[in-house]
Amino acid sequence: MAFPEENLDDVISSLIDIVDDEAESGPAETRRVDFDPVSLTERAAKQIRKIKVNENLDEALYLRVAVEGGGCSGLSYKLGFDFRTETDSLVQSEGLDIVVDPRHMMYLDGIVIDYPDGLDARGFTFDNPNASESCGCGTSFAV
Repeated sequence: MAFPEENLDDVISSLIDIVDDEAESGPAETRRVDFDPVSLTERAAKQIRKIKVNENLDEALYLRVAVEGGGCSGLSYKLGFDFRTETDSLVQSEGLDIVVDPRHMMYLDGIVIDYPDGLDARGFTFDNPNASESCGCGTSFAV
């Protein structure tokens, strides 16, 4: 399911409305598994710290984990450094502060971000329990 021309906020808003409608219409068939909202492996945290130092980034910047419309499977992961807003959720993993827009949390809740650096794989990877399918490169997903 791709959202080529739609604004991500509109897509998220419409999906939240669908979830709210389903919740009002009766018991949900989905089960809630308790995960850490966003987790980093030790390797990922080490790489994030290294990037922040190498790029001489402002100490006030946080790691932001987000989603955006697009990619082969419909939604793509976004990682970057950003300032925290009043509406952001703040989570900690491996001693790093991570900010997430609460509207994105339904897509990211329970995600584990890793950074393999071997010969067969290099770069950030995402293990998302909410994804019903993922693309071959692992950077986009569907729910």
